[in-house]
Formats: sequence, C-alpha cells, structure tokens
Amino acid sequence: MTQIVYDGTYEGWLTAVFEIYEYKLKDIVFAKKEASAALLFSTHHIVITNDLKVQRVLDGLKKRLSRQGFISIYNAFLSEINQIEEVMFRFVQYVLSSAQNVEDDYGNSAVLDFKKAVRLTGKEAHRMEAFVRFKLTKDQLYYAIIEPDCDVLPIIEKHFKNRYADQRWLIYDAKRKYGVYYDLENISTVELQFDNNPASSKYLAEISDQQEEFFQNLWRHYFKNVNIESRKNTRLHLQHMPKRYWKHLTEKIPDMKNRR
Repeated sequence: MTQIVYDGTYEGWLTAVFEIYEYKLKDIVFAKKEASAALLFSTHHIVITNDLKVQRVLDGLKKRLSRQGFISIYNAFLSEINQIEEVMFRFVQYVLSSAQNVEDDYGNSAVLDFKKAVRLTGKEAHRMEAFVRFKLTKDQLYYAIIEPDCDVLPIIEKHFKNRYADQRWLIYDAKRKYGVYYDLENISTVELQFDNNPASSKYLAEISDQQEEFFQNLWRHYFKNVNIESRKNTRLHLQHMPKRYWKHLTEKIPDMKNRR
C-alpha cells in the first residue's frame, strides 16, 4: 500500500492524481500533510503541489464532464467527509477511463459515493446562506461566525458579496480558523484568532456598535412574536434548523438583558 502525502489543498490533491498515473502507483490511500503511523507496512509518496500537473488533470476532466460535473469535483472536496480523497479518486478514475460522460451513472458505486459528497456540501452551503447572522462592530464592520460541517466559505462568498455589496463584512469559520473579508471591492481570505463565544457580554460590549444590542433584542422579539404557538412543529423546525447551528443564531440566544 502507498500513502499519498499531500498538503491538504485541492491543488495538492490534483497533483497527487497526476502522479498516481505518472508513477503507476497502486493500492493508494491519501494522507494530509503527514503520513499516518497506523499503516505500518505502507510506503510513502510525497506530493509537492505543481501548477502544471494541476492544469493537466483539470484539462482532462473538462473534456469528459459537463460544466456542473467539473465544478462538482471541487465541491466534493469541500465536503471533508471521511476518505473523501479516495472517493473522488475512484470517481475520477471512472471518468478518465470512460469514452462517454458517466457522471449520471448512479449504478456505479464511485459515482454514487461522489454525488453524496457533492449533495452534502450543497446542502450545507444552502443552510449557511440562510443561517448567517451578522453583527455590527464599532468600526462599522459586519461580522458573522459559522461552524459548518463542510468547508463552504469558498462557495457562499459570492452570494454575500452580491447581497451585501455596500457593506464591509467578515464571515469567520470558527471550526477551520479562517474567514472571508469583503472590503466593498474585493473578497480576501484571512486567518485570525477570534473569540467566538456569542454569549459573552464583555466580549460583545468590547467590539459591538452601541445600537447592536438593541437591534439583536428587537430581532429576537420579532422572531418570538411571528411564531404561532398553536402551529409549532418542533420536529420540522429541528429538521430545517438543527441545534448544532443555534449558538450563532441571534434569535436562539437568550435575551442579552437576561444574561447579566
């Protein structure tokens, strides 16, 4: 067995795909950044990301996939499910070995597993577009904290740029320790240490605009009053808004006055 050790990036994975074919490597498993000690009798193949090899693989896939199918490969990578690299590689193998487009061949396990990963990322991106709650800082920056199951910031940034084009904003992924920042013109990726405890009154007081507490409480009051108790369906509510998202949703955080 050969461990393919790459840098954890999409480009690194594409380089790895090229080298698997280049060196005719068999029985491969992928490892991010360092080899796994659990596979005692495996050999290691270290991958150095190479732009030319990346482009060669992309060019080959473009010829055999639809535009959406081509985009889906990156979306599958962002799912971060267990062994996603192997799932993607089996799909790419099938694509490259076939004379016809195979992306809708659900009878093939490689296609089916790949599509499940793509759907997972898409579902999580859709939820984040709905669940992001911005707060305003004293320097007029709107910020939001998320902890999605998938790495969806690269997918949802365009949605927020189009929707909030006249505001500076930052969306920070507390799980992956990076964010995307919009400065009224461009979006850039930032890495920073961020206190993501939304229940901290001291924290909110330090960075929030003077009117932020008022508007957050107003939003909670509105949310509470538009919900009709007699039509409450907790099971359906949890299905559309799972509890794991609640700690970053303004309407789910108890009134700030009650926390003091």
